[in-house]
Amino acid sequence: MADAAMEEVSVLSSIYCRDGELQVVQQSEDGLVVQLNCASGRDGKLDVGVVFHLDPAYPSRPPHISVSSTSLSKAQCFHIRQKLKARAAELPQEPMLHQLLQYLQQDCLDPAEMGGEEEAAEEREQQRWTAVLLLDHIRSRNHYISLLEHWSQQLQVAGRILLGHSILIVLLGGRSDIKEFCRRLKTVKVDVDSSGKKCKERMMKVLAETPSPPGQHSFQGFAVKSYTSSSELSAVFEELDMAELFLQLLPSLSG
Repeated sequence: MADAAMEEVSVLSSIYCRDGELQVVQQSEDGLVVQLNCASGRDGKLDVGVVFHLDPAYPSRPPHISVSSTSLSKAQCFHIRQKLKARAAELPQEPMLHQLLQYLQQDCLDPAEMGGEEEAAEEREQQRWTAVLLLDHIRSRNHYISLLEHWSQQLQVAGRILLGHSILIVLLGGRSDIKEFCRRLKTVKVDVDSSGKKCKERMMKVLAETPSPPGQHSFQGFAVKSYTSSSELSAVFEELDMAELFLQLLPSLSG
């Protein structure tokens, strides 16, 4: 974890210093997970919890954000999360947690902006979805994978590229974010064809797109894994807590 992130957390701990207000939930090679529980809103009565997952490249990559509250609906939490994500994308690539929390408390919790006509749609959207994509080929490997990783970070969608007999991408995130990822695959020149010309991933197929089951392990970040057999591929899906999904995919992967 970068020194800048640890220093930022240390500063935050002196600002949000009440019991249970700031917690370092996890610190590992995958990064730092920080949870802040604070009374927010103009009257200070909204109990809002925000979890930031800072990957090792933070702050050059924005944090992954989740929002929960005992005072707000799931749709309202999703609305706040989307505003924080958009704000994080606008900020310079430097420590930003304090700015995001100030933005949360000052600008995100206007009751007039929460709820609205699209609340039901947002509540459906905030649920995490899982998608499995089948790619036709990856010829310009470094460029292709680098671009997919950039999209993963930009859209805050966790991803795994599985290289073997079949080239698969496993995505975990908001449904609209996954759909945007797929749209880019088919409309942006991500690879080269057999003659070396830049090409789009027109042959990509969506093998599965489904709401993530309650209690499913939630993986983070972006990684590339190789496999040489069906048993190794099965083991990867088991590691992702998607063994049942793998069995459903077998007919599509045979041959």
